[in-house]
Amino acid sequence: MALTDMTRRSFLGTAGIATAGLALAGCGGSGSSTAGSGSAASASGASNQIDGGDGAIKLGNIGPLTGAAAIYGTATNWGAQVAVNEINAEGGDVKFSYNCQDDTHNAETSVNAYNNLKDWGLQILIGTTTTAPCVAVSAETNNDNIFELTPSASSVDVVGEGSARKSNVFQMCFTDPNQGKISADMVKDKALGSKIAIIYDQSDTYSTGLRDGFVAEAKELGLQIVSEQAFTADNNQDFSAQLTDAQSNGADIVIMPFYYQQGGLVLKQAKDMGFAPAFVGMDGMDGILAQDGFDASLAEGLYLITPFTADATDDATQKFDEAYEKISDGGVAPNQFAADAYDCVYAIKQAIEAAGVTADMDPSDICDELVKTFTSSDFSYSGLTGSDMTWSDDGTVSKVPQCYVIKDGKYEIVE
Repeated sequence: MALTDMTRRSFLGTAGIATAGLALAGCGGSGSSTAGSGSAASASGASNQIDGGDGAIKLGNIGPLTGAAAIYGTATNWGAQVAVNEINAEGGDVKFSYNCQDDTHNAETSVNAYNNLKDWGLQILIGTTTTAPCVAVSAETNNDNIFELTPSASSVDVVGEGSARKSNVFQMCFTDPNQGKISADMVKDKALGSKIAIIYDQSDTYSTGLRDGFVAEAKELGLQIVSEQAFTADNNQDFSAQLTDAQSNGADIVIMPFYYQQGGLVLKQAKDMGFAPAFVGMDGMDGILAQDGFDASLAEGLYLITPFTADATDDATQKFDEAYEKISDGGVAPNQFAADAYDCVYAIKQAIEAAGVTADMDPSDICDELVKTFTSSDFSYSGLTGSDMTWSDDGTVSKVPQCYVIKDGKYEIVE
């Protein structure tokens, strides 16, 4: 899901960030909108289609390009476009035609968008960006046996479990339970606190998945949970009751497995009541510094997990930053969703080369070859969001996240 540090430059400040109650990318909200589907233009006004010419494999993408969740879909669209443009410019054996469809973060609209892509000649799908639409679309791709790699839809329902496993669907992002587990490990390893309070959104699949993973691992590690309080999408502005319970039970650390919109409110309200525990968020907390009018000092000392930050100084990240800011038509910095989508395209390219896939193959045959390749013990991919990534038969990715703490308005790696 789960977002990235945007203190460097404004990240789509006009994209409806104030709509704080929505469960969005890497997330479980169902979403709703009356807007139609189709290949709507992104915020920059750029086309969402790229013609790779003869011999190009048709690569589709689906995400919310309009509406309150557009901050996420626009990021995956632009990140994918950067990768497609780079690959096509190389002039190698693999090239892509690209088509991104707007689903407005709505499951029914997303299925319509998928059908639009099939009419276009879709062979491989990136997406969808948000979870509830991805659950709906992945059922369709599974029926059609079209390979699907989502950058950011993190629920286990996306790939399915056991007999319900959708063998054609894979994730670039962490699953919610695994991220919750990693967060509990960080709390233990870094000795961030001894009495834990958890506040979570019980109406959101993303939040409850993170919560469940954290609680299960905390029990294994012997961590003490002294307070556990829930809220819902209908009551996500006032956290005084939850914070009071945490404070009265002596919590010295508060776990926030939800999004940065609510995270900012929690931090402000905790400060107002004189409650100053350590706060820990997960990837949904990434982006908290970018909120219009947000007091960055409130996030000082906030811990969070994210696989990517545009502040990194390595050559690959800096190259991606530069290309992304150009395609965004306004100096917008990439977030983790953009980086995950970029990695999706390059991982697919690498698998295509390894499997010998060509553009004249049937989508179902392509899918069979890519599934075999992604799950092979010989296949691994290194990119912006991790090194030596591998995929299990269950569709989940294995990669190491990075733990950060916010200091002086910037992300610092937790050593």
